[in-house]
Amino acid sequence: MELSSVVARLDEELRTADYADLDASANGLQVGPEDRDLERVAFAVDGVRETIDRAVEADADLLVVHHGLSWGGFDRVTGRTYDRIAPLIENDLALYVSHLPLDGHQQLGNAAGVADLLGLEDRAPFGELGPEYVGQRGTAADPYAPDGLRDRLATNLETGGQPVRHLDFGPDEIEDVAIVTGSGVDWLDEAVAAGADALVTGEGKGKVYHEAREAGIHVFLAGHYATETFGVRSLQDLVSEWSLETTYLDVPTGL
Repeated sequence: MELSSVVARLDEELRTADYADLDASANGLQVGPEDRDLERVAFAVDGVRETIDRAVEADADLLVVHHGLSWGGFDRVTGRTYDRIAPLIENDLALYVSHLPLDGHQQLGNAAGVADLLGLEDRAPFGELGPEYVGQRGTAADPYAPDGLRDRLATNLETGGQPVRHLDFGPDEIEDVAIVTGSGVDWLDEAVAAGADALVTGEGKGKVYHEAREAGIHVFLAGHYATETFGVRSLQDLVSEWSLETTYLDVPTGL
């Protein structure tokens, strides 16, 4: 299959263009010519030297990641940036990136994957960002005890051996759960306004402790990497249906 066809299919499925003015990431094809054939596609959360080198070792033609190389463009292609771009070009390895579009996708996205894990029902988009969303909200079929929800996350996420942090300020039973993966505590007020019992995200900021305590809501910090493996894995499943060989490169950070 031609690279241009794969890029077009992914852009259409992820509605890449709709996030163009909302995301600092240059989503879509970041590195590579559109005119080439693909046989093998690698998937990873982060476009970094380790995943690029491992994609080269796997003889991949395309690497699909959530966190890419370009965040508002490059001033210079030197240092770390050069060290990441050079092996892509030297090995004719293309790089496709989907940041916020993959967060916000209501079936394939990161928040949707966490919602699947927690068995949430009656789901709706959550995490407003302009006219789009970067998360999801739903109701637990059976209410969780706070420790039970934490244990569910800890047991099933790739946390790199790190614990799931829990700010235990909400009700004794958790039914309504809001999810924004990665760095999502900025949507705490939206979760409170929506009546959520808990916000599940990846990493926190110092202010969230007191904000959650004052609002009476649980916050679960399950790791930036750990909460954002779902989207690229879902894309891997999708691309596998296109008669392409795929591989997933797991490089957990514990953060």
